[in-house]
Order: sequence, then structure tokens, then C-alpha cells
Amino acid sequence: MKQFRRWLLVVAMILGIVASAGAKKVHTLGDSTMAPYTESETNTRGWGMYFGNFLTNGWTSVNYAKGGRDSRGGYKELWQDAKDNVEAGDYVLIQFAHNDEKYNGIDNEELQDYYISKGDATNAASVKNDGRGTTPSTTYKACLKKIIDEVKAKGATPILVSAVCRCYFTNGVAPITKAGQHNLADRYDAIVNGEYKTGLKLSTDDHSMDYTYQMKQLASEENVDFIDMTAATKALYEGYETYNACYAELFDKGGDADNTHYNTTGALTAARMCAQLMKEKGILSNDIVIPTDLSVNPAAADMGEVYVGQSATMELTMSGLGLDPATGEVEISATDGILLSLDKQSWQNTLTVDYENGTLVKNFYAKTNVTSAGVNSGTITVSNGTKSVEVPVTVTGIELGGGDAFTATWGLTSSDAAAIDGGEATATDAKVEGMVKYANNSEQGLMVSTSDNGAWVKAEDDSPNQYVQFTVTAPDGKKLDINQIAMKVCGRGGGYMHCHIYYSTDGFTNRTTIWDSGAMASGVFNEVSAAPVIKLEEGESLQVRIYPWYTGA
Repeated sequence: MKQFRRWLLVVAMILGIVASAGAKKVHTLGDSTMAPYTESETNTRGWGMYFGNFLTNGWTSVNYAKGGRDSRGGYKELWQDAKDNVEAGDYVLIQFAHNDEKYNGIDNEELQDYYISKGDATNAASVKNDGRGTTPSTTYKACLKKIIDEVKAKGATPILVSAVCRCYFTNGVAPITKAGQHNLADRYDAIVNGEYKTGLKLSTDDHSMDYTYQMKQLASEENVDFIDMTAATKALYEGYETYNACYAELFDKGGDADNTHYNTTGALTAARMCAQLMKEKGILSNDIVIPTDLSVNPAAADMGEVYVGQSATMELTMSGLGLDPATGEVEISATDGILLSLDKQSWQNTLTVDYENGTLVKNFYAKTNVTSAGVNSGTITVSNGTKSVEVPVTVTGIELGGGDAFTATWGLTSSDAAAIDGGEATATDAKVEGMVKYANNSEQGLMVSTSDNGAWVKAEDDSPNQYVQFTVTAPDGKKLDINQIAMKVCGRGGGYMHCHIYYSTDGFTNRTTIWDSGAMASGVFNEVSAAPVIKLEEGESLQVRIYPWYTGA
């Protein structure tokens, strides 16, 4: 029986504030290949994180993409999150397909109806809870069209962007397979005359199961621009000739082989390609800049707020194309109080990075210990011969105090209730959404699965509708500072369980990653902790969610 267990401890204290800013914006809606990630918690990067690097003249990029979303979730969730912020004159990039393929071409709602017709309530509920899956020529196009219509109604410009390829080579060498290009023609599933058919195949001139083709057709029908990132990334991958070479350069090196998600090099390259393709089509052509010289992202490193006595760490990315000389090294230095690292293990005042073929894409990390309240500042300098880039670094120290400390604890060994120790706060029972709760007991805590027999549907990312949630709220007349989140989590099932752990203070319109587990060793508890600065005003809530999924057969 494949099961998932978890414990959670939340510790908190006092204060709160939020801020936002407006500008000319490019909004990005998409899945995990576009989504933002917390650099300190995972190697995975979404290309939407870097798209703003190529915008100028006051344009900014706002990334609403989230892992596990298909086009239906894109409309029902991501577009609903974004639309109040979309103004006339803005642009909206729309990229979906990876999770639309969840049931190999069968629409989620059609599959629910099939199981209901067979009297299989368990599978019907499992499919409904998962929520993902569309058919390319019908529901996929319909969901995209809903977004297009509402973007146009706002006076903004929708742009359809086809999904980046998966790293699916043909027997380990080029070309990329049809499935890697989101074309299911060689093997798809369908409900035919009331029966579930698998392993179906189409003729070469039938494009009804090709998500990219159907998106391009919709763009033509709706008179909107189409950016073919599928073709662009296919050419990119095939340039490496073999799977091993492409994967090593562009893809995430997580706990198990991941042929979908990028590392920094892959994500930055994909973002650059999208910007270049837009510029070539005349879209924001005067407002997109494709740098060929040495640059650093972010250009200004604001580490945010950190409690005095703790340290702040930030990832920065150096990039350059056509560097002169073609082979050389880049030196990185920092002012006093800032330490540098290439691996987050060894820290020093200066670093040297070699490059070849005039090309450089490399992450490095900056860390500073916060010893005083207020704004602390310094500078990082990146140099290549006569070219030098200076990056201002700031971090704001926050004194913790002015109230009574308390702890909100979900023991999960006898019930899902929270216990409050000291101070004042309210906390609700742990919530299990879209999964089956097995038990609370002294040895195993809270166990959940996606079905009542312990089975999990194979997935490559978390489902938006299946999670365990913990909530703490600032009571009337009080403000809370959250300064620690901690838990233990364990997967069972042959080392194929994964989870993402996030927190949010706005009902998960936005979220921050606490942990990306990779493949968890079966039966081994993982201790997870974070020390964020989270401020809750009266009546506001912190929610922590654990999203599990299973990659085994």
C-alpha cells in the first residue's frame, strides 16, 4: 500500500504589511515549465522567471504560472488570479499542454462521466479530484478561447505560446519524438462508443491529437499571435544531438530523472528564445532587448526582510553570449559583509568562473549575516576583462519583539486539531483536500492517499486539487509575525513519492516554496524547516500546504 505521512509545526509572533506596484505589464499564464520557484529550495526553474530580463522601457513581467495546471485550470484559477491586474495595453502570454495530456488525450470531465456510467465511483472521484486533462481539438481549444476572449475584453493583447518540448529523444538520439512535441498521434487514449480504448494511433495527416497544432489553429481562428516554442525548443534540443548531452545542459538534476523541468540554463535559454521570437514578429519589438554581453540577474539584489541574527541568501545568474575573448574567466567580488559561493557549501569573498565558446550561463549565491535593524547594503562586482557589472545588494533587518510568543502545533497523532501554546492566535484543524484520510495514530501521524485502496495515479507534478492544509490566523486586535515553520514528512511506496510544500498569505493566489522533496526514500522521515518573515494583520491568515504526488507505475 502506497501511503503518505506528514507532521507540521508552526511557530509565530507579531506585525504585518504588504505592497504592490503598477507598470506596463506582460502577464504569463502557464504550467510548471513557466512557473516561479524559490531558488534556495529547488534546482528547478521556470522560464517565466527570466522573461522580464529581456523587457525594457518600463515594461515588467508578472508570472502567474503554477505547476500542475492545464488549460482548464489556467482559465478557472490562473486567469482569475490575474485578470483584475490586467489593464488595457498589457500583454498576456498563454502556455499550456503538459498537464492537458494527463489522461493521454481524454478530457477529464468525459473520463469522469465514463467511470460514473460504469458505476465506478472511486475512479470517478479520483479523476475529479485531480482535475486535469483536455482533448486537443475540443476542450483544450475551448479553454484557451475563454482566456483569449476575456483578455481581449480587458483591452489587453493575448499571445498563444506553445508548450516547450519534453526531453524525449528517439532511442537516445535526435529527433525529438512526437510525444515530446505534445503530439499524441502515435499513442493516445479515447472513450469510443462507451468503451475506454488505449494505445490508439492516427495517420500522419490527422492532427486532432496534436496540442501544438490545435493551438496554432486557434490563434489563426481568433486572429492572435502564435509563438511556436515547441518548434524552437525541438531545434534547441536536437542541436545537442543526444539525450544525455541535452539533459545534462538544460534540465533539472532533481531526485530522479526529469525530462520536463529546466535548470537555470534551460529556463533562461527558453525565456530568451520566446523574447527573440516575439521581437522577430514585431511584438514589443522596441521594448525587448536581447543582450549579447555580460549581464547579471537580478540587476539589483534585494534580499528582502530578515530577522536580526539570521542570514539572508540569494541566487544570482550571470549570462553572456558572444563574450570577448571567446575563452576566459569571470571574476566575482563583493564588499565586506557579503560572502559568495557557487554551491551554497563553500563561502568566500571572491570567485572565479571559467567559460568557453563566448558563452556563459552560471548561478552563484550571495549570503550576508544580518546583525542590525534597518537597511544593510553592499555591492557585488562581476568582471570580464574591461567589462564590469555592479549589482547593489540590500537586506532589511527586522527586530523580533513587542509581543508574546506562541506556538501553534498540529500533532496529528490523535486528531487533526491544532494546539495553541502561549500568546494569542487562532488555528483551524488540518484540512485534507481531494484525498482519502487514512488515520491519525501515535506511530504514523496523519496518513493520506488519493484513493481508498492506497493507490496513486502516476503524475509528473502536484495536482492543484489534492493537498493537506494548515491555517493560523491573527485574531481581532492582534498582528502576528511568523518566524518559523517546521514539519516532518515521510513517503511510502518504493521511493516514488514526491511533495511540494508551500505557504501563502492570500489564499494561494501567490505562494512561496518551503520544500521541493525530489523522490523521497520510502519510510524515511524528512525534517523540513523555514525561517521566513511573514506578517499578518488582524484577520489575515497563513496557510501551509503539502501537495503530494507519485511517479511510479
